[in-house]
Amino acid sequence: MFAIRYWSVIIILVAALVGVFVWKTGEAGRFGFKLGLDLSGGTELQYQADTSKVGSADVPNAMNALQTVIERRVNAFGVGEPVVETSQGGALGTGQYRLIVELPGVTDVNAAIKQIGETPTLEFKLVKSGQESNAATASSTDAAVFTDTGLTGAYLTAASLQFGNGQGALAAQPVIKVDFNSQGAQLFSDITTKNVGSELAIFLDGQLLSAPVIQTPITDGTAVISGNFTAASAKALATNLSLGALPIPITLVSTQTIGATLGAQATAAGVLAGLVGLCIIAAFMILWYRLPGVVAVVSLLIYIVLMLALFKLIPVVLTAAGIAGFILSVGLAVDANILIAERIKEELQGGKSGAHAIREGFKRAWSAIRDSNIAHLIAAVILFWMGTSVIKGFALVFGLGVLVSMLSAVTISRTFLLALGVKTDSGAGRFLMRSGLRK
Repeated sequence: MFAIRYWSVIIILVAALVGVFVWKTGEAGRFGFKLGLDLSGGTELQYQADTSKVGSADVPNAMNALQTVIERRVNAFGVGEPVVETSQGGALGTGQYRLIVELPGVTDVNAAIKQIGETPTLEFKLVKSGQESNAATASSTDAAVFTDTGLTGAYLTAASLQFGNGQGALAAQPVIKVDFNSQGAQLFSDITTKNVGSELAIFLDGQLLSAPVIQTPITDGTAVISGNFTAASAKALATNLSLGALPIPITLVSTQTIGATLGAQATAAGVLAGLVGLCIIAAFMILWYRLPGVVAVVSLLIYIVLMLALFKLIPVVLTAAGIAGFILSVGLAVDANILIAERIKEELQGGKSGAHAIREGFKRAWSAIRDSNIAHLIAAVILFWMGTSVIKGFALVFGLGVLVSMLSAVTISRTFLLALGVKTDSGAGRFLMRSGLRK
């Protein structure tokens, strides 16, 4: 009995401390709530990806690389909690590929586009024998002049500004030194080894920068890009390439701006819905189960405090869909308490004493609670794995809610019930009868 009450006090103290943390950290700052685009306002940009030069089998990898590069570029500019994802149009996923970029807090479309910056496409192509004189005026897509090597900016790891790519007047010429990853270095080595004496054309966004002759094999994974650069333009280009040259070209096709006012309204509506739902649930539990209902409501409040703390600590980017998942998880937490109360009632009606009825009731309810929550967790994992960013927000919050609700229903509620009702078996029985669990 002493141990049960001891643990009850600990739970209350911990919940109080967590509640103070949630309250004091507020809605902003390091531990503030992170709100998604639909709640905080911001800008959504949609780009169309040109996959015409990529084999169908390589398109998924190219789109994943594109997503990674854009994420790196956006994060480098300090945009709070950006979302970058790819999608394919068409009813059966057979349409054009698109890249969707969400920038919470950025409501100026031009500023949003600038946050991403220019995204250069870097390509290395061999000039076919006899076509050297045509290379300077030919398009990068001219198959009669150039041969694709497969080497693009997707293989870059770094780019830096240097001076000096020759002698005399060229000694101080700004150039860009690029370093390839292991795969790119091997590909560059193969290209330069097999094509000594050929010209290797270097294109940036389809424009020819230079076409140096391969003098010797280059096996160290480093190349030098020269062109008609100023120091400023070379530095800017090196910065952009370091942030990530795109593996495939993209074109901005649509923009959408959600104002901060609309986002605030959506947030207020979600909070109001949660409070109304909580009040209705609390009234039902207290009126129907009396004191055990009060215990369930207290456990539910602790559950909510724990969830809010997790939202701040992980942190979870809250969207309207995420708030809906949170509200749904509150209902699941109450459902577990109802199941437990009904099982305890059955044990009491079977003639068992109060302490024994509580323990057996929780034991009998556990298997149903466990199986139900496992099913919900499986659904949450599938939704998170396969869903879009909106669905992922719902799935993450819902999955966390299921896990925490198991703690609040099975551990916290049980501890409080035993602490309040178990003094002696007869005392527990009188307590439970007065609480409405025995007719």
